[in-house]
Amino acid sequence: MTDTSRRRPDTGWDPLQYQRFEAERDRAAQDLLARLTPDLSPREIWDLGCGAGQHAIQLQRRHPGAVVHGLDSSAAMLDQARSAGPDVDWRSGDLAGWVPEVPPDLIVANASLQWVPDHATLFPRLAQAVAPGGVVAVQMPMAHETVHHTVMREVARQGPWADRLAGVGTIAPLLSAEIYYDLLALDCDSLDIWSTRYLHVLGGPDPVLEWMKGTALRPCLSALADDPSMSRAFLSVLAARLAEVLPARPDGATLLPFPRLFLIARRR
Repeated sequence: MTDTSRRRPDTGWDPLQYQRFEAERDRAAQDLLARLTPDLSPREIWDLGCGAGQHAIQLQRRHPGAVVHGLDSSAAMLDQARSAGPDVDWRSGDLAGWVPEVPPDLIVANASLQWVPDHATLFPRLAQAVAPGGVVAVQMPMAHETVHHTVMREVARQGPWADRLAGVGTIAPLLSAEIYYDLLALDCDSLDIWSTRYLHVLGGPDPVLEWMKGTALRPCLSALADDPSMSRAFLSVLAARLAEVLPARPDGATLLPFPRLFLIARRR
């Protein structure tokens, strides 16, 4: 059950590029937070992979008596988070090695754990990290099997950039919902697991490519960063292929199907 193919890429994140589609990306986060039980009164909250910090700030406003921490590995994201929410405890660190000083009452991980390896070990560890009665709330993109990720991997294997991109980590397949249930059920007696397939309506030139630049393409762009001409050529070929498989509709909009997995578990 060990997942050794998922590797967290060592690459910079661009807050402005990521937030180009903030409304679409935020939909899943709000759906996750909306399902948290109203009887939850956390005193210690962690947002793992907090990015620019909007959800940690939202949690602080919802639970003003709680201590809220935001953890991320991106200095650029954390700089933006600190300017937006000076009262949150922002931390720089790797999700894979995170250990809380105090057992939290709520752990939220929105679109972050898909980058962390070995979910068979990770998820029980998160469940055991929260205090009794505490909650782990997770949302992860089921991106590996999507059309645009399949095309990205195909293009990466072709052309003069293939050797440079060989072995570059991308988002690996998630485990099945049933396996996540079994992993969390070891320590939790209340589990809510579901999936949603969003159909994002995107506009502008090469919208799927621009979407991917903010997330999935970061490892590839990092690997090609020292060769701008090769990077441009790779993106040009990828943009053309994406436009073939996800063409613009008659009104100019491009529809991007995007499935996501949600898990909310309460420790017994």
